Amino acid sequence: MSDKIAVVFGGVSNENEISVITGVMAANVLLSGGWDVLPVYISQSGEFYAGEELKKLNTFSQNGYKKCQRAQIFGGAVHLFNARGKLKKSFVPRCVLNCCHGGWGEGGGLAGVCAAAGLPLAGAGAFESAAFMDKYLTKIVLAGLGVNCAPYVYVKSGGEGVCGLPYPLIVKPATLGSSIGISRADNGEELQRALDCAFLLDGAAIVEKYIEPRREINCAAYRAEDKIVVSECEEPLPQSDIYTFEDKYGGGGKSVFPAKIPEEISTYIRKTTRLVYEKLNMRGIVRFDYIYSEEVYLSEINTVPGSLAYYLFASGFKEFYPVLEGVIRQAETDFARSKKKLITTGILQNLPSAGGKCGRK
Repeated sequence: MSDKIAVVFGGVSNENEISVITGVMAANVLLSGGWDVLPVYISQSGEFYAGEELKKLNTFSQNGYKKCQRAQIFGGAVHLFNARGKLKKSFVPRCVLNCCHGGWGEGGGLAGVCAAAGLPLAGAGAFESAAFMDKYLTKIVLAGLGVNCAPYVYVKSGGEGVCGLPYPLIVKPATLGSSIGISRADNGEELQRALDCAFLLDGAAIVEKYIEPRREINCAAYRAEDKIVVSECEEPLPQSDIYTFEDKYGGGGKSVFPAKIPEEISTYIRKTTRLVYEKLNMRGIVRFDYIYSEEVYLSEINTVPGSLAYYLFASGFKEFYPVLEGVIRQAETDFARSKKKLITTGILQNLPSAGGKCGRK
């Protein structure tokens, strides 16, 4: 095993570019702490690339990443290939850090790839990644835990705009993040238009009661040294009635940290964050997005948050390094423990060499 950390980002996702920012940031934070890092980028068409140049954001202007070596993760290692597809080098990273936003990268696919390859993954597992990438499954899981969510209807592509909830409503593509494709609807015509927009991007949508008045509150958690660390609450300040992509990533939005909310509300949000994280035995940095009105509603759960939510744990990248280090070391500890749980039943030792009938008739 090498001493490298493989930082994987990008992906077949509408959030590919945001993931590049997160991945490059994380790679350089780890480098600043003395770790050996190999960035691995997944393009929007699904090709893997790896190389030192991927540590620089300007590599991604005009598809500069294509000059890097092609890569694959399988058989317990990361493999690098030249332009002709010839294997040039392989190494076994000590850990893989998941910085993919959206798509199968965040939705459990990368967790599955690492599990199949036998590599420790610093990030959420396959189940919670898949469940929380889908807003409908998120609602079902949270209902099972007794967590309060806003009233909603699940609508598949081709469905009509009749949902039985009072206006105003908010429409969200079921499996997209970063506020991509979300719309507010104040009447039936706007609802159908919002659904049409959502279905251009996804095969299903969540139509949710628009809670007003409302305040957006975020909280995050991670696990290190077998202990769950929960952040203080943050209040994003969107410029409109919906927390948009521009608010999040275009410099249009501001936030208040710690959020100026009653202490009992902050305590409730932090306890709920810990509850969900703990009950699902989660790993990695996970951000929980709430709506605070007369009640508190848990809206969404991001298993790979933008910039890995460093701003909720640290005042800057230097202070964020111990968080990333703790998440990585937890992944290594978990992986070492899981390897000790494997057994061999011995059933194949008693089978006839030519096969034959097995089991009950």
